[in-house]
Order: sequence, then C-alpha cells, then structure tokens
Amino acid sequence: MDALSITDLAKTYANGMQALKGISLHVAEGDFFGLLGPNGAGKTTTIGIMTGLVNKTSGTVEIFGRNIDREFSHVKKEIGVVPQEFNFSIFEKVMDVLVTQAGYYGVPRKIALRRAEEYLKELGLWEKRDEMSKNLSGGYKRRLMIARSLMHQPRLLILDEPTAGVDVELRRSMWKFLTSLNKKGTTIILTTHYLEEAENLCKNIAIISKGQIAISTSKKNLLQRLDIETFVFDLRHAISAKSLDRPDFRIIDETTIEVDVPKSKSVNEVFSYLTARGIEVVSLRNKTNRLEELFMEMTR
Repeated sequence: MDALSITDLAKTYANGMQALKGISLHVAEGDFFGLLGPNGAGKTTTIGIMTGLVNKTSGTVEIFGRNIDREFSHVKKEIGVVPQEFNFSIFEKVMDVLVTQAGYYGVPRKIALRRAEEYLKELGLWEKRDEMSKNLSGGYKRRLMIARSLMHQPRLLILDEPTAGVDVELRRSMWKFLTSLNKKGTTIILTTHYLEEAENLCKNIAIISKGQIAISTSKKNLLQRLDIETFVFDLRHAISAKSLDRPDFRIIDETTIEVDVPKSKSVNEVFSYLTARGIEVVSLRNKTNRLEELFMEMTR
C-alpha cells in the first residue's frame, strides 16, 4: 500500500497564483522520502493540503488508501506533522506539552506519560521535562516538536525543515533517531534545504520546482545521473598550488584537495597522478551534498 498517493493535485490561490500545477506523487509505506525544492516551489502547499490546512483546487490525495476529502477524520489520526515554525505553548512545561497533545487524540493520560518518557529519553530531553518550554534552546525546541508529533503514534510522519537552525551535533543525533523510527515502520516524508540530510536519510527523492515535479525516483538512480563525482583527498604532507597543474584539482587547504572525476574515468588515475609527484594520500572520501548539483540543475 502507498502511504501517500497524490494524483493531478492543483492549487490556485485567490490572487491567481498557481502553487501546484497538477502534480502526482506516490510514497510507499515504510519509505523515508525526501521532497526537495527551492522556496516557493510548492512543498509547503502540498503539505498543507495533505494535513487539511489548505484547500486544494483539484486532484486527489489518499493517505494509506483513504481519500482525505471523504475520510479526513480518520486520516488525521494517521499523520504526525513537524512544521517549520514552533507552535506549542511556550508557557507549558516540556512534559505537559506532550501530554496535552496526546489528549487531543484521546490517548489516556497513563499511556501518554509512558510515551512521553520514552520519546523524551530518546531525544535527549528527559532531564528538561519539568522546564518551561520557552527556556529551551532552538535545537531542543525542534526535538520537542518531533516528540509531540509522535504522541498519537502516527503511521506517517511529515517533517518540514526539522533541523533548521540546529547545530551539527544535534542534527546528527536527530538523524539517528529518525532513522531508527523509520526502521520500526514509520513512513517519513522530509522536506529540507540541507541536501546532505536528504542524501544521508532518504531512500527516494522527488524534486519539485515551480509547482511541478521535476523528477521522482530512488536516491540511487538520482545520484547516478551525475556525470562527475567529487572526491576529497587528505594528504600526508602540505602542498603548494605549484604542485598541481590541473583545473579539476582544487586545493581546500594545504593538506586537503578536491578532485572531480568523470564516470568514464577511474579514481585510480588520480592516485597515479599524485604518486608520480610524490604526494602521499592518507584518506579518501566522497564529498557530501552530491545532490546539490542535480538540485540546482533541475530547478533552474
């Protein structure tokens, strides 16, 4: 079963602006799906329609086989949403934010307290359970938003820029939690501007631009469209710009270089070139954010 099935979805606002131009999109149950696109591409409008916050102009949306127009009271119980903006009461304690949210879905208080403890511990918030929410840092507020969205145990979790403004350490711990959640069966749809995030987390990716789906495919197939792959080489000793005379070699610092390698060539050619010049390589890795090149190309 598809967790999400969108067919010919269109949205035209009262001012005549076409936010969505008949998009179709399918997300399989259990997927970790990335929806990428620049600001104004239609991501937020799509999420708004899925969650009942925006009225569509035409088309159909089904969540786990249920049409949102006919069965939204059931559908909303299947969805958890983490919006971009903080929208909880900053004057409630962290624990109370979660228990109150569970109450909206009819979850008994005893069960809500148990779930809250579980999620707060997993997200590193347990020690802050009795603090006022307004006192949390931006990163911890993001974590609280995720915990709150899970209190009714939705089958589909929608994350709209969940790590915006979060430092690297917190972001990666959130990645670990979300990956674990997905492995347990929760379908996740992620919108993000951090393309490294999509590359690390998502199994399938769609790119939306100007209200249309530019491409929807597996992450693997998407990355295979790149003609050039960038590698980062860490060197044993410092080098100077005079040591290298090729434009596809870029010196990042005195012991680090980046090299663009076309698919038609082997990275071994780079090693041969460096060895011939007495340059010793300590380690090699793919450069992250390989999706960025595709993203820019397809949203021009």
